[in-house]
Amino acid sequence: MTFQNELINWYLINKRDLPWRHTNDAYTIWLSEVILQQTRVEQGLPYFNKFLENFPTVADFASATEAKVLKLWQGLGYYSRGRNMHATAQIVVKDYDGIFPNLHDELIKLKGIGEYTAAAISSFSSGEARAVVDGNVFRVLSRFYGLATPINGPAGKKEFYALANDLLYKEDPALYNQAIMEFGAMQCKPKSPNCGICPLNQSCYAFNHGQVNVLPVKIRKAEQKHRYINYFVCFEDEKVLIRERQAGDIWQHLYDFPSVETTEEYKWSDSLFIDRVKSVFGNEADFTFIRAKKHILTHQIIHIQFFVLKNYIFNFSKQKELNWVSLSKLDELPQPKVIHDFVLEYFYKDKME
Repeated sequence: MTFQNELINWYLINKRDLPWRHTNDAYTIWLSEVILQQTRVEQGLPYFNKFLENFPTVADFASATEAKVLKLWQGLGYYSRGRNMHATAQIVVKDYDGIFPNLHDELIKLKGIGEYTAAAISSFSSGEARAVVDGNVFRVLSRFYGLATPINGPAGKKEFYALANDLLYKEDPALYNQAIMEFGAMQCKPKSPNCGICPLNQSCYAFNHGQVNVLPVKIRKAEQKHRYINYFVCFEDEKVLIRERQAGDIWQHLYDFPSVETTEEYKWSDSLFIDRVKSVFGNEADFTFIRAKKHILTHQIIHIQFFVLKNYIFNFSKQKELNWVSLSKLDELPQPKVIHDFVLEYFYKDKME
């Protein structure tokens, strides 16, 4: 039996029942594909349901505010994906009369849709013969064929895409693409795959040469940058001071608190830190430590300290990104996950204890 047939037979028996597998609607498939990028199905499924409930059509998505889109996206990370989705929905309404494209060469023109996503949407919605290559596919092909070319380098991508397209089951591309992706997600897992029951193990290079834990190969990424952000929570008449983050840094157009960033971690009692805080918020500024957190992003590790700030000075005419809001209003605004978690802990849990 061929590689393709083995995968398809395995898939028909073992596939998960997922909502986007019951439609060929390009818009619905696009939602699922973008939401599930770099996200496990278990984590992404509630977001998919939430987006489809709030935006049942691409026109509904296009007419939403960016703040609402980012609020629904909150917790997924990679917020540029949410902003790109919003922009794409508006382009589809404007340039495609609200009909989401289902062919690769049109999809690839849209914002935030790369080769993988365009191939997936076109394959699953129209049956176009395009091989889908995601992390699961890289892993299956690398292990089965014994390919050691790094998958995150240009040579590796070229090699794997060529092989994937050669292997594509032309009679039913959508079924084959779903099968190999699902096989990588459930059977040929990144860690501790159960190779003993794998239907491909007799011909699998990695299994027969003790390379399962070695393949696929990735080029080591640069070390993560460490940042030290100190947030200051200010209260006035049952309102809290928040800041809309601007372009040019992480968390664009999300909301957090006034902050001071330092080049290293300081204790709240350190005289250098006290001087820095007073230089920003005035000599009478008084602050009390609440808690510390560490937040890990793809390329950055954010070391965060939270403080309550009193006797502060702000120039609101120059700092237009600052605003006073009630807690109920804050709940409606999109926030970085670390801020959202802090708000839940401090404003609700801590205050009730």
